[in-house]
Amino acid sequence: MINLVERRFVFFGQVFWPQDFLIFVIGFLAFVVFVALFTVAFGRLFCGWACPQTVFMEHVFRRIEYAIEGDWKQQQSLNKGPLTIDKAWKKGSKHVLFFFISFIIGNTFLAYIIGSDELLHIMREPAGQHMGGLLAMVAFSGAFYGNFAFFREQACTTVCPYGRLQGVLLDRKSVVIAYDHVRGEARGLFRKGEDRAAAGKGDCIDCKACVHVCPTGIDIRNGTQLECVNCTACIDACDQMMVGVGLPTGLVRYASETEIADRKPFTFNLRMKAYSAVLLILVGVLTTMILVRTDTETTLLRTPGVLFQQRPDGRISNMYALKTMNKTPHDLPIHLEVMNLEGEVMVVGKPLQLKAGELAAGEIFIILGKDQLDGMKTRVVIGVYSGDKLLEKVATSFVGPMHIIGS
Repeated sequence: MINLVERRFVFFGQVFWPQDFLIFVIGFLAFVVFVALFTVAFGRLFCGWACPQTVFMEHVFRRIEYAIEGDWKQQQSLNKGPLTIDKAWKKGSKHVLFFFISFIIGNTFLAYIIGSDELLHIMREPAGQHMGGLLAMVAFSGAFYGNFAFFREQACTTVCPYGRLQGVLLDRKSVVIAYDHVRGEARGLFRKGEDRAAAGKGDCIDCKACVHVCPTGIDIRNGTQLECVNCTACIDACDQMMVGVGLPTGLVRYASETEIADRKPFTFNLRMKAYSAVLLILVGVLTTMILVRTDTETTLLRTPGVLFQQRPDGRISNMYALKTMNKTPHDLPIHLEVMNLEGEVMVVGKPLQLKAGELAAGEIFIILGKDQLDGMKTRVVIGVYSGDKLLEKVATSFVGPMHIIGS
């Protein structure tokens, strides 16, 4: 859950609040270094196999398009043909399905923000009660629909900053989708029974199958390009053509420029080792911070404008505003005790009960005997307990009568 409104975030069952900002910073730095390391070693492999843009495009929307309109040649023919009932039916059904799936995706993303229970509650109520939210969701779904129906790979080539970043991170030793120019050049059309070596031809038969299947329309034979998202469609198309003409596969494959030009295998070089060392340090720090953080985080503040009170038994009390966050995925009944002095904590109202991953607020009185006071301000340490388990310690100041000073 990424609830920006309530500033509450849940990852793998662990609840994080804005007070855990340092954990977010370290986690973000670790992610950036991981991306840099991964890109240096394997290029834009993430783009082709894990990015939501590619996953939704290739495994959802494009499959629907192929099922309704056929392969890319049939789609070209359909697009160039006159408007018929068949064409209108295919285009209409495709775009209706596209928008419907975009609406489902939009609601799924909303569930990550407000929670699935809240989303289901909203869906069960009349639409008129949430008209603003419904219109916002339709607009959000329209943006998704426009992206997957029309904008498509332009999101990778013109919008996504990661594509720009790869030009800085890649080098000759990075494994990318590469054309073996040593083996493939010079290009020449295939002729049955021809000795290609004697004719001065390489293994590339210049069929352009790799170009036809590329979603971004590049020619991988021209080298690594910004638009390449490592989807490997060109590898499959080239291998299929190589098998068809009886030539070895792998003319287009995962390889580094060093491997192709110099015939040197992939090695974990010094640059990758440096990134790995930094990443391990950051992951170690992040893991330590998560393991040592307390189950709760409590804030105690004296109630503004309220002085101390003298109770009938002669003891002195101060009133405090209490806020406690439960960082665990289960409920916590808690109670408070004065740890460094002899005193009492009295909760105003019901006993404190922290629900899983929630924030509780209330008011308490801290009550001390006059003999426990150390001047006008006394440092008090409060222990937050759940049963017999000490969850955390919270320090605050206790204000007493001025004549106590020096006594």
